[in-house]
Amino acid sequence: MISNVAQNYNIHPQTLRLYERQGLLKPSRSEGNTRLFTDEDLERLELILTLTRDLGVNLAGVEVVLNMRDKMMEMQKEVGRFLEMIRKEFSQVTSHYQEKVETALVPAPPPKITRFKRPSSQ
Repeated sequence: MISNVAQNYNIHPQTLRLYERQGLLKPSRSEGNTRLFTDEDLERLELILTLTRDLGVNLAGVEVVLNMRDKMMEMQKEVGRFLEMIRKEFSQVTSHYQEKVETALVPAPPPKITRFKRPSSQ
């Protein structure tokens, strides 16, 4: 509830309402229209308070930082999905290659990679 969160973070409930009006916080609501703050909401609030109290960032700056943070997190998710797709493709190609090697008329071991040392210059 808003009063508990305000008390725990030593801020006025109106400050939390202002953050919500500004779109910085988006707590869910109960059937009785009471604000419900999740752990993610509280984490976001802590970041807002760090930016405003400790770093002196105004609310417009906080909005920019939070938007950039959200975009970066989404990009990280996209990169993760892309890497997973690459891993699956690589796995399929590798297993296909392994099948070909195992069913070849003339079995051949996979190629070995050997490092050559450069001759030392004299």
